Amino acid sequence: MTDTRYLVHGVFWDGPAPSAAGEARVVLRLQDDAGAIREVALDAGTRLGFRVTAPGKRCLGHHKVHGPAERDYVRCAERAAAERGHQCGTCFAVDDSRLVHDFHRGGRVPAGLRAYLMQPHWLYVATFANGASKVGTAAELRKWNRLAEQGAVAARYVAAADDGRIVRLLEDLVTRDAGLPQQVRSTAKAAGIAAPLLPADVDARNARRAAGARAVLAVAGSEGYRVVDEQWRRPRLADAAAVPALRHAYPHDLGSGTHGFETTALSGSVALARLDGADLDFVVNLASLKGRTIELGQHRSEVPAVQESLF
Repeated sequence: MTDTRYLVHGVFWDGPAPSAAGEARVVLRLQDDAGAIREVALDAGTRLGFRVTAPGKRCLGHHKVHGPAERDYVRCAERAAAERGHQCGTCFAVDDSRLVHDFHRGGRVPAGLRAYLMQPHWLYVATFANGASKVGTAAELRKWNRLAEQGAVAARYVAAADDGRIVRLLEDLVTRDAGLPQQVRSTAKAAGIAAPLLPADVDARNARRAAGARAVLAVAGSEGYRVVDEQWRRPRLADAAAVPALRHAYPHDLGSGTHGFETTALSGSVALARLDGADLDFVVNLASLKGRTIELGQHRSEVPAVQESLF
């Protein structure tokens, strides 16, 4: 019997924001060769074992958006190699999502995507474990989840906008006048988890950068939004990753070979993991699995020969 091969779609934080009644749901989303979706929960204590079965990355298909909470996922018909990010050229060209970034500059969008973009949106300032900050946007229905998937350690919402066009104009304004970038690379986020600042220091930095963004927004003189000061709640599963501790970069390339470890914490797509036979914490950037083809199994990662005195 042939083992099932899966195309990795990535780490997703689903469901409502966490509350006293429970924690947020986070999964590694996989797709088999027949198109069926499987989700592997990434709770603390989850054992994840897999073998990478092919070199390179495959296209993850595209989406057609029909409204704020309605969209269709379309598989890549050719199961082609990824060329543009995590898509082939054909899927990139027909993906509704690629049009989002030009909408506020007058770009034309399909009716379904326009309906999605015309829902209320939030502008936030997020700060990561290494102290780097960015400004970003989240649709009303993904207000909390967007920041969980980003891997923020601290974040604050600074504006509530009537729609996605206005919020992106505000985002550009804050980048221009407050000096906040709109992207922090996943590799930088993983490096930050390996050597994080104290959470209180990260929060203080976030508070200062958010205050700077609000000061810009307060004098912008535009309509269709209100300035807010609302703190985002970090998931409990990410708390351990935000605290300074002795930990090491994962020593193996996730693009090939066999791997197996137990996840103990998760910040965005960056996991803290324990390898069999090693009383050490390793930082694993699961974002690098996106687009890879794997088989699940009882695999284990080889423990590197490290000397504690070197760390």
